Amino acid sequence: MGFIWGCVHSMPTYVTREEFEASVGVLEHEVEGEKLVTRHILEQSRRNGDDLAAVKSRLDRVEQRLDRVENKLDSLDVRFSAFLREYPVTVADVMRQVQRERGERS
Repeated sequence: MGFIWGCVHSMPTYVTREEFEASVGVLEHEVEGEKLVTRHILEQSRRNGDDLAAVKSRLDRVEQRLDRVENKLDSLDVRFSAFLREYPVTVADVMRQVQRERGERS
């Protein structure tokens, strides 16, 4: 073995056909295992994508419902503000009418 530019060099080693085929068999088995893992990851990614799409769809519906609720609340706010503005005038009108009716009876 020699050391040149940070690399270790060794003399070629000769292997028998059986050793070579055994090594190739191990590598083929590892490649098949990697393929299985890759397929599993792709399937999980696909399922996650489907789940995310379903969640997004539901979220869109929830947002639409919240928009409708917000619009209703805005409408109620406008009406309530109008009621508060008109309330003193309405009470005054009713009180004047009551006083008139009492005056007529006396």
